[in-house]
Amino acid sequence: MSIDRLSVTRRHFFSQSSKGIGLAALAALLSEDAAASGGLPGLPHFPPKAKRVIYLFQHGAPSQLDLFDYKPNLAKLRGTELPDSVRKVQRLTGMTSYQTTFPTAPTIFRLDRCGQSGAELSELLPYTQKIADDICVIRSLQTDAINHDPAVTFLQTGFQLAGRPSIGAWVSYGLGSENQDLPAFVVMVSQGGGNSQALADRQWGSGFLPTSYQGVKFRSGADPVLYLSNPPGYSSEARRRFLDDLGKLNAMTLANYQDPEISTRIAQYEMAYRMQTSVPELTDLSKEPASTFELYGPDSRKPGSYAANCILARRLAERGVRFIQLFHRGWDQHSNLPKEIRGQCLQTDQPSAALIQDLKQRGMLDDTLVVWGGEFGRTVYSQGTLTEQNYGRDHHPRCFSIWMAGGGIQRGLTYGETDDYCYNIVKDPMDVHDLHATILHCMGVDHTKLTFKFQGRHFRLTDVKGSPVRQIMA
Repeated sequence: MSIDRLSVTRRHFFSQSSKGIGLAALAALLSEDAAASGGLPGLPHFPPKAKRVIYLFQHGAPSQLDLFDYKPNLAKLRGTELPDSVRKVQRLTGMTSYQTTFPTAPTIFRLDRCGQSGAELSELLPYTQKIADDICVIRSLQTDAINHDPAVTFLQTGFQLAGRPSIGAWVSYGLGSENQDLPAFVVMVSQGGGNSQALADRQWGSGFLPTSYQGVKFRSGADPVLYLSNPPGYSSEARRRFLDDLGKLNAMTLANYQDPEISTRIAQYEMAYRMQTSVPELTDLSKEPASTFELYGPDSRKPGSYAANCILARRLAERGVRFIQLFHRGWDQHSNLPKEIRGQCLQTDQPSAALIQDLKQRGMLDDTLVVWGGEFGRTVYSQGTLTEQNYGRDHHPRCFSIWMAGGGIQRGLTYGETDDYCYNIVKDPMDVHDLHATILHCMGVDHTKLTFKFQGRHFRLTDVKGSPVRQIMA
């Protein structure tokens, strides 16, 4: 008898013997699945400040020098060599390692002090300037990765190599969803101008967690979720009968093989059936008042735009979706940065600020955590030729800026400080694990206790590091 046949026989024996062991195993697995849909027992670990997260991921890495971290003394150093004492022995990418000179490139844009907080924000962000007292600007985030894919993977999963669960999957696994008709974790992607890096679906994957916790990607157009609609001529009643019969077959297979992924499959088919009603209602913006589109800007009526996705993010938050992530591509500005960053800000500034205002006026900002930022920063030296009105910036993991707002975060705060060249952190460094620990803390989760056993080890989002940054917490 082959090993495979023996294995099947053993499974069959244990599932069928003692008149009910198989059914008991099935019931236990389905019970576990039901518990997972509502989160893990004992979570949250303490009262949360935020019930949900909206993560506005700016894919490609916005330049902190041109948007958030003003260095006025650089103006008189334009074109001068970046001192070796500042650059030290830090890594360079293959795109600038060949350069023999590293000319200092101060921003050509004005940064203004805004609101009562006095936060310094670029003239390119006039709408974000208006919400300066509602956000916390963090200038001292740092990462270990210098290239896009590992850096995005690190920001999403806490590890540079693919295979770990994304932050949204961890939150979904730990806390579940408040709406059984929608996924706990939803992702939307929009396309900006300029250079766009590849963006893999694994960035919102579940890794070694059950696949029910991966992000569900919504698309623009008539079918927001692939294969959700019934084929022509196929009624909802027929779909229901088909799923009932398929569920019985899957339940028999589950009893035989006791594979948790079969339980996941059953639950996902049922979720898809419920989404046939919930998703079209969610994505139908026709009932939104004209004031909503005025608030979010002219692109907000274009399906698939960043502005339209921001409106959908608010609607998802209203309906109890736990983790909502928007990826906006096009921030990778190695050349012609002044022109390209204008375009990116034009697409994202008003909708991002509108989302904060919208949540605030609806009484939702206090329990919604909003995060805005990319995977690393940009260099102070110019990549390639530097002129009065044109320059490019290479990748810079050593320091970059993001902002956070809402549940659990202090408002009107600027945290962290970089040196006079915006090259090294000189005060309050914060790394990716700290950011993840802080997000989880706002959600009422102790990051050291949200774990999953895989291949004999208890893994967590923050690996073996990280601490919540309490100085930025309300």
